[in-house]
Amino acid sequence: MDGGLILFYLFAATSAMYVMHFGMYLVGANFYDMWQFKRRHHLAAARRHSAHAEPLVSLLIPAHNEEKVILRCLQSIRAGSHQNLQIIVIDDASKDNTYNLVLEYKREHPDTDLSIVRRYKNVGKGQGLNYALQHRAKGKLVMTLDADSMLEHDTIKNAVSYFDDPSIVGVAANVRIIEEPTILGILQKFEHMIGYRSKKTYSLTKSEFVIGGVASTYRMEVLKEVGFYDTDTWTEDIGLSIKIISNMGNRNYKIIYAADVTALTEGVATFRGLLKQRFRWKYGSLQNVVKYRHLIFNLDKRFTRRLTWYRLPMAIIGEFAILCAPLLWGYVVYISLATHSLQLFAGAYLTITIYTLLTLWYDEHLPKLYCLRLSCYTPFLYFIFYLMDLIQFIAVVKCLMRTHRLVGQQDQKSTWVSPQRVGRQVVTG
Repeated sequence: MDGGLILFYLFAATSAMYVMHFGMYLVGANFYDMWQFKRRHHLAAARRHSAHAEPLVSLLIPAHNEEKVILRCLQSIRAGSHQNLQIIVIDDASKDNTYNLVLEYKREHPDTDLSIVRRYKNVGKGQGLNYALQHRAKGKLVMTLDADSMLEHDTIKNAVSYFDDPSIVGVAANVRIIEEPTILGILQKFEHMIGYRSKKTYSLTKSEFVIGGVASTYRMEVLKEVGFYDTDTWTEDIGLSIKIISNMGNRNYKIIYAADVTALTEGVATFRGLLKQRFRWKYGSLQNVVKYRHLIFNLDKRFTRRLTWYRLPMAIIGEFAILCAPLLWGYVVYISLATHSLQLFAGAYLTITIYTLLTLWYDEHLPKLYCLRLSCYTPFLYFIFYLMDLIQFIAVVKCLMRTHRLVGQQDQKSTWVSPQRVGRQVVTG
């Protein structure tokens, strides 16, 4: 079999995989939206006929050199509709004015249950969160929030409502990127919008295993049962959600994505910073897949086959697809030049553009005028997405260069460095 035929089959297989997933995400998201409509209707009816006391929620905010954004974060929490809150800021050896700003905010708002844990050694998010969970947190529910993030008015209230269902043990938030009028800002905004819409399908099919660190919410009893966060991978948030699944299964207990639990967070401001972030995310995800590799193709009835036979294997297959991207780009260019036809390019361009527009206009949280303005970017997004493909490709190559350490589970980070913050003031809710 010659090289051209191999490239053709590789291109056909990869294209078919992407088109299949696009269709699955579109259909799954629509069914998810119908489920959400019914859920809200039943929830409203139940609460009209019963007194419903607000449970105490412990909100944990790990922070390292966050003086530009910490007050913005606290203000968004205080403006929320859920008032029964215990707010704990974990200052992890900040060198800037983070600690003093939180103290001053506490003095200015004595009615807010706010405390700060100061750590003089940079121990990382996982250890800092574990200390607060074991020694300070009192709530039945726990939400964690990055210091550069903000909550909308009903975010906590909406998150709490999901735990009326006793089978739900963890809730992933709908994380939006604060708008920045730069190429990287636009890229990250649309990437998050598209990526998080796919989580609707994963929740509906009981195949979700990733809960990020922004506005993630858990039952405290579940965190105690699994021993809180592990600190032996670079992504302690993903490690926690997959550890819960490994311990409890995902057939009778669920972690789900909640589209109405919305949070805003800053995108990364530089190409170098974005590459570092995506390498950390990718490497940390692979660390956890390797660590919990016993789940792949697992036949235990506690787990759904959609998780063990599809979602987890695809986490690995997807990385190989990224590695093939440069070959596929080259193949499309070669065929287009050799045949003097732009059919392949036009097909790929139209598929991505139409899917992006559908994702944008089906988004239930965006005003239509805002959707109209964002739609002006869509004719150019196909080309901008190549930048993210390049970043992802470099990140995968860097992961491959550490394969021996990945398989041997030798990399354990105990410190963290916050990326550059913009600190833009944004009105939420």
